[in-house]
Amino acid sequence: MKKIVLFMHVSLDGYTAGPNGEMDWIGIGDEMFDTAGSQAERSDVALYGRGTFEIMEAYWPTAADKPNASKHDIEHGNWYNKVNKYVASASMQGQSFSNTTILSDNIIEQITALKQKEGDKQIVMFGSPSLGASLMDHDLIDEYWLFVNPIILGKGKLLFKPQQNAIRLQLVENKTFSNGVICLHYIR
Repeated sequence: MKKIVLFMHVSLDGYTAGPNGEMDWIGIGDEMFDTAGSQAERSDVALYGRGTFEIMEAYWPTAADKPNASKHDIEHGNWYNKVNKYVASASMQGQSFSNTTILSDNIIEQITALKQKEGDKQIVMFGSPSLGASLMDHDLIDEYWLFVNPIILGKGKLLFKPQQNAIRLQLVENKTFSNGVICLHYIR
């Protein structure tokens, strides 16, 4: 059985985006790219919600080909182009992208079936807070990598919604990056 690993930037007060979808407050850097890159390489499936996929698809297919591409752009761009992508979106039904399957009906059942496939690699989910909340409701996320940014937004899109049942987690690792972002790695 594959595990689903969620990577998410979050403000100190639990928001994944500002009130108008702003993400300009997110701290990034080579240290974080290396952390995310090592997890991406352990994954043979990427899972996205529509909004995050549109952001990814607008940048990553050609990122490695740009004249001044960074090490991260080359590595992640090459990974993105070869990984099998699944996008949860009713509104994208019928659209076609390279190495991409659109999940538009019975999304939770399809993700559950994807998770039950054999293999030694994992399913990684970068961003996609709405899909993440849905998967949390169905207890489908196995690992949480939360990148807690040193900002209090006060309003916006919350990562955690009220849950019917508690989800108990164990802290495996924490790391503080030079930009003040703290990575918290939890498992169920």
